[in-house]
Amino acid sequence: MKDQLIIFDTTLRDGEQSPGASMTREEKLRIARQLERMRVNVIEAGFSAASNGDFEAVKSIAESIKESTVCSLARANENDIRRAGESIRPAAMGRIHTFIATSPIHMEKKLRMSPDQVVEQAVKAIGWAREFTDDVEFSAEDAGRSEIDFLCRIFEAVIKAGAKTINVPDTVGYNVPEQYANTIRTLIERVPGSDKVVWSVHCHNDLGLAVSNSLAAVMAGARQVECTINGLGERAGNASLEEIVMAVRTRADVFPVESRVDATQIVPASKLVSQITGYPVQPNKAIVGANAFAHESGIHQDGVLKHRETYEIMRAEDVGWNANKLVLGKHSGRNAFRSRLDALGINMASEEHLNHAFARFKELADKKHEIFDEDLQALVSDESVTPEMEHYRLLASRFHSETGETPQAQITLSVGGTETRASSDGSGPVDAAFKAIETVAKSGTELLLYSVNAITTGTDAQGEVTVRLARDGKVVNGQGADTDIIVASAKAYLNALNKLHSKFEKLNPQV
Repeated sequence: MKDQLIIFDTTLRDGEQSPGASMTREEKLRIARQLERMRVNVIEAGFSAASNGDFEAVKSIAESIKESTVCSLARANENDIRRAGESIRPAAMGRIHTFIATSPIHMEKKLRMSPDQVVEQAVKAIGWAREFTDDVEFSAEDAGRSEIDFLCRIFEAVIKAGAKTINVPDTVGYNVPEQYANTIRTLIERVPGSDKVVWSVHCHNDLGLAVSNSLAAVMAGARQVECTINGLGERAGNASLEEIVMAVRTRADVFPVESRVDATQIVPASKLVSQITGYPVQPNKAIVGANAFAHESGIHQDGVLKHRETYEIMRAEDVGWNANKLVLGKHSGRNAFRSRLDALGINMASEEHLNHAFARFKELADKKHEIFDEDLQALVSDESVTPEMEHYRLLASRFHSETGETPQAQITLSVGGTETRASSDGSGPVDAAFKAIETVAKSGTELLLYSVNAITTGTDAQGEVTVRLARDGKVVNGQGADTDIIVASAKAYLNALNKLHSKFEKLNPQV
């Protein structure tokens, strides 16, 4: 029998560290439910000590998730660990993941601690964590640049203290596959008690090697891989969950492990994370990109038509493609609508919210012939914005664009409950809309990104716009969706402004 490969998803923690990708508690819950549906083993729900908002998000996920282990990250100090322990207390299965840096440069320059002090602190951290759960994971931050003798020493100490999972992260994406595999193999051979723990890897993609390093480590004996949906994460991102899972499954002849992940939920998870974070998936992205199963070459097309396996090593439907169509329309009833929400793991806050979402669904169905799950996800995202979070709201708009004429935008906004009108010219209708909004908001922000993607196929598709704004070092993403791309753009800009304006504590402040 093959060993089980534990899939540890850190989209909600490390993935959220991507610039502007901070999520609300409700958004984190939606992603967590999708991860549970996908049968991910461990969900790292957040960094509970980062803020009260992050603490509450982790706690809510711990209360809601039953089939996956819910984990909180914590530095190796007592306050962090106690916050993490309290946040996972309601979980059916809870884990504390504590870490301390072990590379010479981190210990000297960042921690300003001696190696002896680092080992002592790591052992204390395991003791504090075990007051809350027996499922304790220890990470040696920057293990990829740490000395092997010191890693052996600290891992032996934390295993004796009660750690059950030992993580060897390539924190800065410095390693290459053969080197990294040799590190894992050496640690397993040399560390006393190595057979009593699960060896884990967490690789970053700075050199584009996160997946390769992770898979090399699996071949060397690692049995947990820490990864994210779409490879999301700070800097160049993390190892991509979908690539890890499908590599192990497709090359079962090579890998001595198997995962329990329901691969048919991969594409829905990818689209949900992309929609919530505002990070689009590149078309040529493996597994979940729009072109992943497309064939342009005539030779390839001919081969696939004759026998699929000539050019396809996986079936599109096995990872969830072509399974996202919502067969509802303007004649569909409330029960069918509610049933589809349940199937997508979406729980409306109240009957009033459901009624409002259903009314908006009917409006959308009048504009579009076919409704897809992604349309519904976008609609529900809009519904999750409460009046308290919506200082700026678009009430009405009018745009004029004509060849040879200067584009114009006229908008009506609600600003703190007061109706305000504004207008502006621009180099295009979107530019005019943003300038009109700024005549009212005077936000002093810098526009870092403007991105447009079609949510689904067809000329009647909703356009999804992502706007990234920065002010005083804080970076936020705003999203908006509409069948009118200019309206979607205005919504996205206002959504970003609302995040900057909000007095609610951010879950994971990015300053």
